[in-house]
Amino acid sequence: YRYARANDSVLIICSQATLEELKVSYRRLCMLYHPDKHRDPELKIQAEQLFNQVHQAYEVLSDAHSRAIYDIFGKKGLEVEGWEVVERKRTPAEIREEYERLQREREERRLQQRTNPKGTISVGVDATDLFDRYDEDFEEMPGGGFPHIEINKMHISQSIEAPLTNTDTAVLSGSLSTHNGTGGGNINMTIRRVMSAKGWGEMEFGAGDILGPLIGFKVFRNLTPRCFLTAQTGLQFSPRGLRPSCSLMTARHLDQNTMGYLQWRWGPNSAMTTSLVRDTKSSHFTLALQLGVPHSYLMMSYQYKFQDEDQTKVKGSVKTGWFGTVVEYGAERKISRHSVLSASVSVGVPQGVTLKIKLARASQTYLFPVHLTDQLLPSAAFYATVGPLLVYMVIHRLIIVPYTVAQKEQELELQRKSSATDIAKKKQEAESAVKSSTQSAVFHNLGLIILNAWYGKFVSDTSQKQEKAKVIDVTVPLQCLVKDSKLILTEASKAGLPGFYDPCVGEEKSLKLLYQFRGVMHQVISADTESLRIPKQSHRIESES
Repeated sequence: YRYARANDSVLIICSQATLEELKVSYRRLCMLYHPDKHRDPELKIQAEQLFNQVHQAYEVLSDAHSRAIYDIFGKKGLEVEGWEVVERKRTPAEIREEYERLQREREERRLQQRTNPKGTISVGVDATDLFDRYDEDFEEMPGGGFPHIEINKMHISQSIEAPLTNTDTAVLSGSLSTHNGTGGGNINMTIRRVMSAKGWGEMEFGAGDILGPLIGFKVFRNLTPRCFLTAQTGLQFSPRGLRPSCSLMTARHLDQNTMGYLQWRWGPNSAMTTSLVRDTKSSHFTLALQLGVPHSYLMMSYQYKFQDEDQTKVKGSVKTGWFGTVVEYGAERKISRHSVLSASVSVGVPQGVTLKIKLARASQTYLFPVHLTDQLLPSAAFYATVGPLLVYMVIHRLIIVPYTVAQKEQELELQRKSSATDIAKKKQEAESAVKSSTQSAVFHNLGLIILNAWYGKFVSDTSQKQEKAKVIDVTVPLQCLVKDSKLILTEASKAGLPGFYDPCVGEEKSLKLLYQFRGVMHQVISADTESLRIPKQSHRIESES
């Protein structure tokens, strides 16, 4: 079951209800809110308004053309431009396809006016003087009493994406890099064309102050529903001559959560790589093997995903090859709505110890690799692990938590102000519905009787906060929804039911019921968006209590 809403009125019907079932629900509400059933002039006016809204909802749902639109997209779907040119004789499935086409055209028009900027800033810090200090004649050097920390490399990259047509997209990107006082930059232009639902191709042009012009081609193709292929070739014009390169990668879905990759790369860094990736809701596992010149390695990584609000992840990896062995471990956590902070420690031979801090803010990424020592020192690994953790705990407690709480309170206050007028209207309509329903509701002694019903935010007696309950009495409205001694509510907010309104915007709400069925008392508390079906044996109250 669901609530079919139109023009702020409600008809409670099954989502696959026939026209006859819709008429039955419509007649029942018409009898409940018919103006002629009320003698009081004020109640008669209020009942007339509710009667007209129910009639408008019936007009929408009784028409196959309008109902097909409303069933998927709600009231907003009836207001979309373009329906005037759509034939009304089309089937509901054809109407859904037409609506989706109109929506795609509108989104494509919006997309053509936008860009999609992405950027990365990396700042490398050399802090080896903290642990690898010179012992001989160190005191004689100027400033020898303080560790020497410097920025030894930087990298900045930025890209902008602009749709040219429905199938063509242009990407302009550039980057600048420096390392120990020397560096360079490059700029690239890529044109991507979507050729079909199975593949796309792109052409890349680039130029730099070190390697020279670049031209490349890349093609992506879905071979089967579970397998795809990517092919790339390029030609670099360098001072030492032409440098051709080529790569092929194929991937296959082994099961719902597992992918297998096989890549061959020929050029300056030729290699053959195979990898296995398994990604589930709670974990991510990668196993990769590369054979190549000059680097060959075996790598294994595992990431565990906590099912919490902050999307916390912990990860670890081991990589070994001709270059040595590197062990890396770290954690990642969402610190705000659009920001994710992560930190990892890399310990290896002969690389030493490096702390990597990463902040992702929307489409911008900031990296801070801090090289602590060239040797494998346990003290460096300890401070790289404990230091960032303590700093994060202090910042989280003193800055992040107060900021998040203040931001939520501000958003909640804005939401309350923006919906104040609508809530007042809903409250008035709810009160009118209660008054009109009181005179028309029929109670059966042996059937289902709603004795008390409260909707809103409840506060327990043990609550330490000085909070007040924010609830409204919905006994009469729920009794009017009882049919054949049954009450069925769907998985949707109860604030839209006749006689209901939202008493606490933006806060968690629940519905508390005390009802009698065949002379036996029952009680239940249901969350706002939970489905509810009464009477139920589990709601029965023991006679002793």
